[in-house]
Amino acid sequence: MTLARDLVARLIERDETVATAESLTAGLVCVTLTEVPGSSAVVRGGLIVYATELKAVLAGVDAVLLAQCGAVHPEVAAQLAVGARDRCGADWGLGLTGVAGPDPQDGVAPGTVHIGLAGAGVREVRTYRFEGDRAGIRTESARAALVLLGEHLA
Repeated sequence: MTLARDLVARLIERDETVATAESLTAGLVCVTLTEVPGSSAVVRGGLIVYATELKAVLAGVDAVLLAQCGAVHPEVAAQLAVGARDRCGADWGLGLTGVAGPDPQDGVAPGTVHIGLAGAGVREVRTYRFEGDRAGIRTESARAALVLLGEHLA
């Protein structure tokens, strides 16, 4: 919670906003941020794009990319971040896609997570391999997304 509180404070200081497009975390990043009092000043919203086709329809991810590479791919995370930013009118966008488990998805191992960040002059993707159960992987994914945003706000 301290991480989210610090991020909200930094966003307020910078007069910037954030939005998310979340697949495996299904809104957990947005929930974490909006638990902070005052977060309504900086959190624009979030897209829960759990179903593959919604990644294209709601977040603007290239449908050809999804068909060729699947939903769990670094470029999908990047496009989710851009989509969140653009569609919600935010300064920053976070995009998360991955496999929380317990089973692989389209040949991708549980714990594989791609997190994208988009901002003015910023388009970054990080790939993680988290261990643990479904809840732990989702929690670590949300935390990693907040850390990534925090590094760019520092």
